[in-house]
Amino acid sequence: MYSYNINSSQYNNYNTVKSVKALNVSNDEPVKDSKPSFTSNPIMTQIPFNPSFAASNLRTVLSSNDEKNKYNELTKLLDKDSRKQLNVLLKTGVLLNSESNDKSTTLDNLYKIATTPRAQGLNNIVILKDTIAAISDPHVITQQFGNIPPQYKAQVASLENGHDVNVEHSGTCVSASIEFNLADKHPAEFARFAEGLSSPAMSVKKDIKLNNLADNTLDAIWLLNAFEIPYEAKDFNKATLTFAPDKNAIVRAHIQTVDRDKLERSALDVLMQSTFMQVGSQQSYDSLTDKRAGKFNQNDKGLIEFEKTFTESVVEDKNKISVTYQTVDENARLVGYETDFNTMKKQITDTLNLGENVIIGYTQVDNNNTIINGHEITITGAKVGKDGKLIFICNDTDDNVSKPVEYSEDYLLPKIHHAALPQSVVTSDVGLVENWVEGLKTYKELKSQAQMKNSQNFQIAA
Repeated sequence: MYSYNINSSQYNNYNTVKSVKALNVSNDEPVKDSKPSFTSNPIMTQIPFNPSFAASNLRTVLSSNDEKNKYNELTKLLDKDSRKQLNVLLKTGVLLNSESNDKSTTLDNLYKIATTPRAQGLNNIVILKDTIAAISDPHVITQQFGNIPPQYKAQVASLENGHDVNVEHSGTCVSASIEFNLADKHPAEFARFAEGLSSPAMSVKKDIKLNNLADNTLDAIWLLNAFEIPYEAKDFNKATLTFAPDKNAIVRAHIQTVDRDKLERSALDVLMQSTFMQVGSQQSYDSLTDKRAGKFNQNDKGLIEFEKTFTESVVEDKNKISVTYQTVDENARLVGYETDFNTMKKQITDTLNLGENVIIGYTQVDNNNTIINGHEITITGAKVGKDGKLIFICNDTDDNVSKPVEYSEDYLLPKIHHAALPQSVVTSDVGLVENWVEGLKTYKELKSQAQMKNSQNFQIAA
């Protein structure tokens, strides 16, 4: 937990979409805070249709000598468990899937990881096995930081000038959820990211459509500039973005390569989560301290809703709309909802039926309905329970459980503060406000608040 900023002013300021109807929360009936017991029955999980694996595109047989040679080379390098995972990826069509930004297959990128140099401090086989494991079962992806072993403390201390690097509660739930979604729904692109981020260049380029950020090209450019992500505009609707982890990520990744304990992040998790934190935090993240700066956030941990939506949009190259469901007052108190739960449920299940996961931000409250914590998890499916109500199948990167977890609709829906949904799902239900509009508004508000605070401090000092 402690992974998503829940400052009330941020929640109010970053609402990109609000539904029309409101549903009040009774003062006498606070939202329950207890977590349901974990149920591990993945056999019952209903997996939505994934367009990336349409029958016409599904290939399960190595058809060329090049593919056969790459596969055979990989099997020579892997242990028994990883070879078994690789074979399953082939039989399920994942290995030869080419739904990546440059049309390279999962196999192509795994082969590059195995046979070309990795960044200093990284190991080809470790990154290869991490990548295969994450694609085979994305539930192994975690946001749990590892400790700093004694032999590395002096080196780390010299980089951080006394700042605390013992991260007990990670703030990377948003980026870990995005990493999970990429591995789960876009395996070839996940492998391409893994190859690029672990290469000596420690970066990966991606072509995106600007109209997936904003209807107007200039507004999309404003967003790219505001988030300070390196890019090259190709034309009025295309840009090439460069994704890269922060400069200290390699230290964490090296430590996780040589000294990874059970339930800790892999070296690949480090690189992926650092990269997505960099995107969302306007290139201000530090992997050693798990802290960030940036212009859109007054908190130094995690990402806020607007930053999350931008990061999801550019990583997937899709028009993601963040729908805010909870109404939070200036005292961080949950006072109502922007829509009824049936509409909320419909929007989430409609998205699942499109073959997409739904990354949500949920809140926990105390007995006075004051928000005490926020966190991001991913809804991956749903099924009908014995009582006729929905049970949501979810992934939580912070629960130390490498399996899906199930939540009843009565438990989960009241807790959801926001959800990232395709524009097509929410257009008919809500009044849309483009992300850049809310981002610019919030930036101006925060800048004004900072200037006022600086002015007050100056007057006090005088």
